[in-house]
Amino acid sequence: MSKAFILLNCDLGTEDETIKELLTIAGISFAYKTHGVYDIVVKLNLGSEDELRSIAQKIRRINNVRSSLTMLVAEG
Repeated sequence: MSKAFILLNCDLGTEDETIKELLTIAGISFAYKTHGVYDIVVKLNLGSEDELRSIAQKIRRINNVRSSLTMLVAEG
């Protein structure tokens, strides 16, 4: 199993609503509101690279999400 983090920017004031929607997506283990350059950090537990692509596409389809940065965790 692999892990990844996705950092998100979303529309101002929509963080809580966006997090609720994110947590309905299978594979997302947590989503937290943050302060700074990014609005939300999401942790993924993945079985494959295809699963990462699928989840990333679902996240990008959320109306309030404006941009994302995906980071794969380097194991070992």
